Amino acid sequence: MPTIIIDGQEIKCRKGIPVLQAALDAGMNIPHYCYHPGLSVVASCRLCLMEMKMPHPQTRELGWDPKLFPACQTPVKRGMEVRFNSEKVRESQRHLMEYYLLNHPLDCPVCDKAGECNLQDYAEQFGSATSRMVEQKQKNPKKDIGPHTLLYSDRCVLCKRCIRFVAEITGTGEMAVVNRGSRNEIDVFPGMPLDNPLQGNVVDLCPVGALLDKSFLYKQRVWLLRTTKSVSPADSRGQTIFIDHNENGIHRIRPRYNERVNEWWISDEARFGWHHVQREERLDQPRVRNSDGLRPERWEELPQVLRQRMQTTLGEGGGSELALILSPMMSCEEAWLLAKHIREMAPEATLVLGHVPIVGEDRTFPKGFVIKAEKCPNRRGVETIIEHFGGNTSTWSDFLAQAVEGKFKAACVVGGYTEEWVTKEVAAALAKVELLVVHDLFPSALDETAAIQIPSATWAEREGTFMNCDGLIQPFERAIPPLEGVKADGQFFYELAGETGLYRAKKVREMMAAELPQFAEVFIPCDVPRHAH
Repeated sequence: MPTIIIDGQEIKCRKGIPVLQAALDAGMNIPHYCYHPGLSVVASCRLCLMEMKMPHPQTRELGWDPKLFPACQTPVKRGMEVRFNSEKVRESQRHLMEYYLLNHPLDCPVCDKAGECNLQDYAEQFGSATSRMVEQKQKNPKKDIGPHTLLYSDRCVLCKRCIRFVAEITGTGEMAVVNRGSRNEIDVFPGMPLDNPLQGNVVDLCPVGALLDKSFLYKQRVWLLRTTKSVSPADSRGQTIFIDHNENGIHRIRPRYNERVNEWWISDEARFGWHHVQREERLDQPRVRNSDGLRPERWEELPQVLRQRMQTTLGEGGGSELALILSPMMSCEEAWLLAKHIREMAPEATLVLGHVPIVGEDRTFPKGFVIKAEKCPNRRGVETIIEHFGGNTSTWSDFLAQAVEGKFKAACVVGGYTEEWVTKEVAAALAKVELLVVHDLFPSALDETAAIQIPSATWAEREGTFMNCDGLIQPFERAIPPLEGVKADGQFFYELAGETGLYRAKKVREMMAAELPQFAEVFIPCDVPRHAH
């Protein structure tokens, strides 16, 4: 691990990284636009220029070289000494910021990037409070470049991050620099809108307010948002994300750096797949069927109602006619609590992994980013829980075939899917079950025969862990409270299992670890690198 000197301070850094990366890793605030660790280095913005000691061509004595060097393009070398804190560097930064602001519109009050804009921050920290520009500013048009993205060309600083992203990461190459000289601007090729499955990342990559998300445009000020660390339920890869939210609900999803899964990027499915959280059709209170149909029930009474109905239907036997369907949308803690409760209540019950949604095939991009065809976050985790408890188990397809034959008198079905999952075949099979308990987000065809209907909370309203397709266990936190009238799934299962107090996923994992050692530790990605914002 080489040691270099930056502004008189010794810094230990990783071998072969750029000086800029070493400075950022050390917590230094070095201005830069074009550099991003996930993209190729072009050294075009020149904001990270530094002074460096070099040997005199005749005496070989080390001294400060008269020219400046781009820190993003200069690899670290043992013993090298550089400095950013000098009048020469500061003068360069002032001139550069003046050039960047010559034609930039003064629209910070209406710009969505205000509050997290590098141009805004750098203008204050490294620029000048006044402008010498007296000519009329050059204006570029606003462009609709794809189904999700707008381009405000007059804000662009031509860092070209977006162009490198679609060339190197997605391999789709929709974007380029058009025109020449002072008329340079970013654009998409004619007939090639920005519409690839990762395109939303260009908005995150843009250091200014040039590329904007249509769904977030003019909706919120970033300083009003709170941020929660989470894991996307979009597919089985387990992409880590930030949920930005406030009392009005979720407003956007951003990627959270994860060195083992998604690095700096997320798929559009993960980015835009949260709108079901705020759909009006969501179930919002428990209901129990009586002679008048499904009628509202109090949460406090629900455990007792469940026990009574189960006992009436199954009698005092071992519960061989009971099936528990655990959804791959559940967290590991929720699946463990519910399976444990059912196994204690009915040792001969059948545990079933619920419907696993598969859409198309896995898609791999040039630099290794993968979008999985399996559209659920915790299939492997639920399989681990079922295998641990053992006893009678069944696949989803076998369970449906057995239900049609009338094998089960009672079934507890956990859904929680973001899309419609109850087909005619599923509804027909479960209609054969005398006591059907459905725990789901939205109304479905199962409501026609369900004896008990329990509303579920979305992943953003819960906490727990998902085990991804590679066996990596990752925690997610609750971002927003459950919909009014809904109890978080973990809390309900916690109370159903006879536990008292407030449900906490970490506490349940400690209980699980006594039986399943792999849950003693979870994988938490390192913090997002400062330069990746």
